[in-house]
Amino acid sequence: MIRIISFGYGHAAPPAAEVTYDLRALFFRNPFHDPELKNLTGLDAAVYDHVLATRGADSLAQVASFLAVGLHDTARGGDITIAYGCVGGRHRSVGMARRTQELVQLTGRQTAIEHRDVDKPLLPPSAH
Repeated sequence: MIRIISFGYGHAAPPAAEVTYDLRALFFRNPFHDPELKNLTGLDAAVYDHVLATRGADSLAQVASFLAVGLHDTARGGDITIAYGCVGGRHRSVGMARRTQELVQLTGRQTAIEHRDVDKPLLPPSAH
């Protein structure tokens, strides 16, 4: 099983994972700053599309899925976890986790996805 977790650094410590991608440090478009998207999440098509429209976003998802499959195969089918974190865990990390799961599923591997902080309140603008 390949587990994929999205989370927000502003809510709690990162989850345990073999690989964690910190999306705060990358130049990903942040839907938090768009009034029409701010109150939506990466589970909504508009936010998902916004995140994936960021230059390099799909490339990162492809690399992450390739690595996840490789780690899974190296672990001889044992569970592995990859995680994506952004500030609030509602937008960028959710979108990237979703895209990575889609790509991993194309390989026939079993996946599970968890959006740890997607339902938590928005953090203040100063956190972003």
